[in-house]
Amino acid sequence: MKNSTKKSHLLLLPAALILSSCVTDSAGNTDWAAATQNVLNSGLLNSAATSALSQSEITAGLKQALEIGSTNVVGQLGVLNGFNTDPKIRIPLPDTLKRVDTALSTIGMNSLTSDLELRLNRAAEAATPKAKSLFVSAISQMTISDAQGILTGPQDSATQYLRRAMGPQLANEMQPLIQNALNQAGAIQAYDQVMGQYDQLPFMPNVKADLQNYVTDKALDGIFYYGATEEAAIRQNPAKRTTELLRKVLASQ
Repeated sequence: MKNSTKKSHLLLLPAALILSSCVTDSAGNTDWAAATQNVLNSGLLNSAATSALSQSEITAGLKQALEIGSTNVVGQLGVLNGFNTDPKIRIPLPDTLKRVDTALSTIGMNSLTSDLELRLNRAAEAATPKAKSLFVSAISQMTISDAQGILTGPQDSATQYLRRAMGPQLANEMQPLIQNALNQAGAIQAYDQVMGQYDQLPFMPNVKADLQNYVTDKALDGIFYYGATEEAAIRQNPAKRTTELLRKVLASQ
């Protein structure tokens, strides 16, 4: 009986909120559309819906959104030209090698630096699918206390939480994947060839680049960039909410 009463109160709550926000015109007539809009604008209905969800449901729903988003991003970026032909996330030469590129251009050998740049992007493309399990593991560490603020935060708040809380750990765990990918893509050999030619030029300063850390950071930049895009799409577009839990939780925003 108590549960039935509680459910009745929940069902009556939206109506009560609308009644409390009624607007009347000069003739004393109630403007129901304006009253309803006032409640929607105030966020009271959303707050009521959110309170009906358990904290564990909210947390699980946000984890699902991140897992679905990361799967979509990995599928987009972890393929040939996923990084290389996308101007938003394409990995350029490290700043320390721009001097090298300029110097080699003067002797018609900047094709070496262009080849190196391509191989850096190929390494990111190869490492991205292997990083999926790292993201799933990081997402699983989201706590109930994290979830409520994320649900009511900006459209990319879950992605930004993941980057803030787990970014350094993800970077450390991705570095071996990136190093292996750099080797397989021939980027290390290309780098050695570039530096060999550069070092033969007279009066040039010493230059070095940490390709492993650099490509790791840039790969994560690209993944998080599109992760935020995916999260916003899932929040905004009901058709992107592919599970019942996602539809339930995100409908309460």
